[in-house]
Amino acid sequence: MIYFANPGKRFLKNKTTETKIIKDVLVSNKYILGDNVKLFEKNFSKFIGSKYAVGVANATDAIELIMNNHNIKNNDEVITVSHTATGTISAIISCGATPVLNDIDDDYLFECKNLKNLVTKKTKAVVIVHIYGQACDFRSIINFCKKRKILIIEDVSQAHGSKIALKRSGNIGDYGVFSLYPTKNLGALGDGGIITMNSKSNFNKISMLRNYGWDSKNLTKINGRNSRLDELQAGILNFRLKKLDKDNLKRIKIAKLYNLKFKNLPIKLPKIGKNFSNVFHLYVIQTKKRSKLLAYLKKNRIFAGIHYEIPNHLHPAIKGKIRFKNLEKTTNISKNIVSLPIYPELSKNDQLKVINNVLNFFKRT
Repeated sequence: MIYFANPGKRFLKNKTTETKIIKDVLVSNKYILGDNVKLFEKNFSKFIGSKYAVGVANATDAIELIMNNHNIKNNDEVITVSHTATGTISAIISCGATPVLNDIDDDYLFECKNLKNLVTKKTKAVVIVHIYGQACDFRSIINFCKKRKILIIEDVSQAHGSKIALKRSGNIGDYGVFSLYPTKNLGALGDGGIITMNSKSNFNKISMLRNYGWDSKNLTKINGRNSRLDELQAGILNFRLKKLDKDNLKRIKIAKLYNLKFKNLPIKLPKIGKNFSNVFHLYVIQTKKRSKLLAYLKKNRIFAGIHYEIPNHLHPAIKGKIRFKNLEKTTNISKNIVSLPIYPELSKNDQLKVINNVLNFFKRT
């Protein structure tokens, strides 16, 4: 079976090195917030270009910790998109704030020109989602947000290493939030997350918030929580971070071949930008024949995905806790999107098998 993502192959490729890393952590007697986490925070902030980084348990916690740091709570509003992983929105709801959902543009990204119509006196933050590997160029709204003291949080969970005008995503807004889930461009062996920022005071406070609100003497100074990145994951991530740009180039190469082979088919293809503006966490096409295509691929042992089949504003637990006006594009694309296999370890033969099956499907239909 060829899957749309296959993190197991990443481990097998580096099995000798990563097994040693795991063993070293197990015998170190340091499992939480030790040297590996400190080194990863240092290495990751250097990679992104930020002054600071804080390792946390996952990206959902990361968004919630940021909002707690800025006292975002009941009756406040946070603008983001419906077309994202549920965690983006559930973090906002968990703080008591109201998610205000913006529509997306033709490339699935936050529609910046709509922002002015959504902002109210209650607006405290905007969460920009860089989705599928694409960097959302939100520079046009930075000054607008600064004048109104609206926080900008970049959710870079699907776009590690992407760039906007040669600057890494996650170092353009006030904060960058990254999931380190196993399937991500930079993925661990389990859950994990990291926050980037350039404010020392925010770094110090979020470092406390992720660990019960403790100071250096384990005295609880603020009401925090347990949301820590562990040593084992950090050790693996330090090793994998060194390979991230090269792995992203492999993803882009795979995407280019797909685009070349599929250019004459009746499907919408993703854009391939310059200078890492799209690092292809997912390779997403649109077709009105989605159900039949998925069934055909599955019959031929190719497991494609859908990200995301049900927009967040249609989820039962979210419906009554959000505000939105027009989500036409969000709703329409959810009916047609398909994620085809893409990851650095995808062999040329396996990719050609995917290509040939897609071509054969459209010839038959």
